[in-house]
Amino acid sequence: MKGSSYRQRDYAFGQLMLTLRTKLKLTQTELADLLGVRRRAVIDWEGGLTYPTVDHLKHLVVLAIERQAFPAGREAEEVRALWHTARQKVLLDEIWLGALLSCAEASPASEPIEETSGATQAPAHPARSGPRLDWGNALTVTSFYGREWELDLLSEWVVEARCRVVSVLGLGGIGKSALATQVMHRVAERFEVVIWRSLRDVPSCEALLDDCLQVLAPQELRGASSSLESRQSLLLDCLRSRRVLLVYDNLESFLEEGQDSGHMRAGYEGFARVLRRVGETEHQSCWLLTSREKPSELVPLEGNQAPVRALRLGRMEAQACQQLLAEKGVAGSTSEQLRLIEAYAGNPLALKIVARTIVELFDGQIALFLEQGEVIFGGVRALLDEQYARLSVVEQSVLLWLAILREPVTLQQLLAVLGVPLRRAQVLEAVESLRRRSLIEPSQLQGSFTLQSVVMEYVTARLIAEVISEIKQGRCSRLVEHGLELAPCKDYVRQTQQRLLLAPILARLRSSYPVRTALEEQLLALLGELREREDSAQGYGPANLLALLREHRGHLRGLDLSHLVLRSAYLQEVEMQDTTLSGALLQECAWTSTFGAIWAVAISHDGQYWAAGSRRGEMWVWAQQTLHLIWQAHSDVVRALAFSPDGRHLASGSYDGTVKVWEVESGTLLWSGSHTTYISGIAYSPDGTVLASGGTDATVRLWDAQTGALLETLPHPHAIFTITWSPDGHLLASLGFDGQIRLWKRQQSEPATCVAILVGHTNWGMGLAFSSDGSLLASASWDQTIKLWEITSGGVRQTTLVGQTDRVQTVAWSPDGRTLASAGFDHTIWLWDMEQNTYRTALHGHTGVVFSLAFLPDSRRLLSGSVDGTLRVWDTERGQCEQILQGYAVSLYDIAWSPNGTQLASASSNGLLTIWDVEDLTPPRLLQGHRYLVFGVAWSPDGRWLASSGWDNAIQIWDATTGTSVRVMRDPDDPYTSFYGVAWSPDGKLLACGNYRQEVQVWEVPTGTRQWITREQPASVRRVVWSPDGTRLASAGDDGTVAVWNASDGRLLKQLPGHHGKVNDVAWSRDGKWLASGGGGGDGGELFVWEMQSGERVRVLSGHPGIVYAVAWGPTGAVLVSGGSDGMLRWWDRHSGECVRVSRAHEGTVQRLQVSPDGKWFASCGDDGAIHLWDLEGGDLLRTLRRDRPYERLDISGAKGLTQAQKASLRALGAIERAPVLSI
Repeated sequence: MKGSSYRQRDYAFGQLMLTLRTKLKLTQTELADLLGVRRRAVIDWEGGLTYPTVDHLKHLVVLAIERQAFPAGREAEEVRALWHTARQKVLLDEIWLGALLSCAEASPASEPIEETSGATQAPAHPARSGPRLDWGNALTVTSFYGREWELDLLSEWVVEARCRVVSVLGLGGIGKSALATQVMHRVAERFEVVIWRSLRDVPSCEALLDDCLQVLAPQELRGASSSLESRQSLLLDCLRSRRVLLVYDNLESFLEEGQDSGHMRAGYEGFARVLRRVGETEHQSCWLLTSREKPSELVPLEGNQAPVRALRLGRMEAQACQQLLAEKGVAGSTSEQLRLIEAYAGNPLALKIVARTIVELFDGQIALFLEQGEVIFGGVRALLDEQYARLSVVEQSVLLWLAILREPVTLQQLLAVLGVPLRRAQVLEAVESLRRRSLIEPSQLQGSFTLQSVVMEYVTARLIAEVISEIKQGRCSRLVEHGLELAPCKDYVRQTQQRLLLAPILARLRSSYPVRTALEEQLLALLGELREREDSAQGYGPANLLALLREHRGHLRGLDLSHLVLRSAYLQEVEMQDTTLSGALLQECAWTSTFGAIWAVAISHDGQYWAAGSRRGEMWVWAQQTLHLIWQAHSDVVRALAFSPDGRHLASGSYDGTVKVWEVESGTLLWSGSHTTYISGIAYSPDGTVLASGGTDATVRLWDAQTGALLETLPHPHAIFTITWSPDGHLLASLGFDGQIRLWKRQQSEPATCVAILVGHTNWGMGLAFSSDGSLLASASWDQTIKLWEITSGGVRQTTLVGQTDRVQTVAWSPDGRTLASAGFDHTIWLWDMEQNTYRTALHGHTGVVFSLAFLPDSRRLLSGSVDGTLRVWDTERGQCEQILQGYAVSLYDIAWSPNGTQLASASSNGLLTIWDVEDLTPPRLLQGHRYLVFGVAWSPDGRWLASSGWDNAIQIWDATTGTSVRVMRDPDDPYTSFYGVAWSPDGKLLACGNYRQEVQVWEVPTGTRQWITREQPASVRRVVWSPDGTRLASAGDDGTVAVWNASDGRLLKQLPGHHGKVNDVAWSRDGKWLASGGGGGDGGELFVWEMQSGERVRVLSGHPGIVYAVAWGPTGAVLVSGGSDGMLRWWDRHSGECVRVSRAHEGTVQRLQVSPDGKWFASCGDDGAIHLWDLEGGDLLRTLRRDRPYERLDISGAKGLTQAQKASLRALGAIERAPVLSI
């Protein structure tokens, strides 16, 4: 079947394989693990697409006989039928079969395993019946010749002698990797865990160890320190406690070349220590290495009877070489064959390559080839030089591209990146030619191919040399035709391109240009030369030169890149201030985006649209992975997103209390509804007719998805954090504050009723998801567990998945139901195998809380959103990050004037405090210490100290002069507390702070002890403010009330109700008579004035279309200024209640207002990261304080290739776009 273009399915064989696996009671994954193949192979066998190899089929027969899958007394007959149906070219070994059946008769039958019911716990590392196989990118060995003696010897060393380290050494192409692969297959059953990794792409020592430990001890890895010594100790513990086979291929990638051969290259000294420790420390595992050179660390440890041994491969025996030549179609007498074998030193790779030449040019006759006298001596490199020279231009280009792309690719993927357009037939012909020459080889992914390791190394070195030569000579040929770093590539591939292409090119260029500016001038000169070419002739040249400039300079500021073609340029996380791209053509470039913390992601059912929602209320939609729309959807965190089943509509729920439905194509708002507080969950019914929303107001609301009409409100005893529908639409599940899941049954035209309450979690429940078939409901909680609820007519069966090391925030099922993903506060995504209810692997890369997950329809790729400001796309099978969308968004949540009015301090979403000098333009000072968002900042009355409060359970006191942190106060009752606003008492002795746990806390600053705490306000407390005389404290609550407390003991004095949504800010007038409060309700913003002696609301200031987030009094109490979610400032006359002035202030929400000590100015800050200074009386904008954004003053006027959404994103990060000048 493998030989034909259109493969016919062997349904008889497929059915036989499916029946046998069913009798074995194994899943496809379990069978694949036991046989040492990928699950895809088992799928193809059962689909009748391919057949097992002889070894795999024999292994399958052994399993079937051991597990009594064949009818008693008919085992031999069944095995012969299976062998025949599998169309094996090799006859069944009847002697082997007889011995196998004899052993089976002598062995007792295994005991059946009974299944238990009720609550069970699935640990992260369950016991397994067979080895756990993680073969990564192990070779697919289609043909293996000879080496029987070496194979037996290595197997004996690994298994019987229990060697700690075994090295397979030899020249490139001699067959080390193939032999190691065969050893691994042969001995796998004797180990608990088998791991294969290629070192070809030179991963860092830390990354390599972490990758290994992620398989062996993920939980312990999370708790270990980041030091190499800690990871080394953890690895040794694993090697002692379990029987592990580690196979590391191409170790020479870590070794120095030249005189220092055998020694680790710079940066890999730590790996040398690890290697030595593994060799000299007692353990029960084996480390199998392949290398062209022997690591010097192992030399003193080796010996014939020592636990560290090495086998140097010589030439392959003549008979095996003759078999290889025969299979390649090469003919000749025995003496001619031996002459050819001798000429190429029995090197199998060299023989494969030269065999193709003999077949193509000499009709397969060795004699004719030998007559030419063209036998190439000098090893494989000289042979490759000769072969490369024979290739056509297209064939050379294909080789170079495969070296750039680094991993197996399909023909279509290759065609997509070619710098010079070629016909498909040309490229296909080149690929077939290279395959025949044994320069490329097929990979495990159907229809894909890559370079053999020796060829990869050769072609990479050649490409580097050619690029360096071109740059020195001032030419651009390879630079135009081939991209050195491709932004659309998977992220791990792009990082490898940086490390193995850009870095060595730059290092050698720097040695040729000792003066740093000389190299920069040469690269800029080449850019200037390319600018003179037509767009079609620039190719990858400008992008390559720009990548080298970026790595050389560390930034791309102040460059003239006008009228250049930038194809696949990586411009993410790059500073480009004062650069011009005017008139440039920008194709498939990667840019930094405007989003900050990502709190919600969603993917349409067909995978065409992706959506993300941010902390600042913005939403992004990508169409086919290209940015399609950006808009300000809400005034606060977008906490939940859901696509309608048909993909035409997108629903969003926000902390601003609103649920909104949008048209995906245009971003048009179709309708909106509201809760009285946060909305934290949203879900469409499977038929798309009902939209459910859940909020912290303890209700689930059901809406008509088309009209927005409220159909029903379902009460809950506590705040709701997430909701989801069952796939059949019969059940709606809700989960929240109490950790209990409620199942609601809703039938058409009848009210929904609660039919079950699932109790099990011991902390807040945050994530909820039904499996695709509806048989299981997964829930995630801050109790660090995931629970699986099997809901049947007979009751509920509960299983607990444990292992995560911090609070779990979200869960998501793959569409095929085989994988469950979970994530949360440990910054890690955990993948669980749902066929076995066991931990599979963890995905590392995020540096902040992961709030949301969504699988793509292929069940392989996973989208994640985090507060670290990145969206990541993961390949869950490889366990690697394919794509990173990096955001840059700094919101300022609070500002504070120094008592003398010369400085301002700001608190930001990136965890920094910034001190600005108002009088001059000196650079601001940055105070670092918080681990996450800083919400509050306040200056002590004497000006000596700054206080800051953050979402990392920290109130910090800073020396305002030196910028050093002198005290950190944390909530002793809850290590996960998020603090909101902070305020000093007028005497400077106390600090008050609100938090998300519905508390106001007051601390004594000198001692760092908590003086009192209140819990009477049943919602999060955002802002607190002292009365001018220090006797009272007012707080703004998310429950819509303002509370006033006795400052000495925390007694509740007054509650001021009236707001229809959360209260975002409160402010006392300077005489203490008046209190202003701002917030939002269902109909827009609300701004109230209270007379504080009576507690009466004396004024309602109307006219805020957006939610009010900030309020501040003028010095006399006659003027009140407010800022809202619409980015506007409004001046109000307290006496008349009229709005007397409106000014545009910020892009996005105005977060805070503060009047200067002298009462003449006030400062505003907001979601755009800017601070504006205003004249309080006249309303004039006096000054703006802002740190440069990544693209500040980047000129994109006339740039082509950008979508409107991309242009908007660039402008939001500081880019400028001038209107075209019209000629008359």
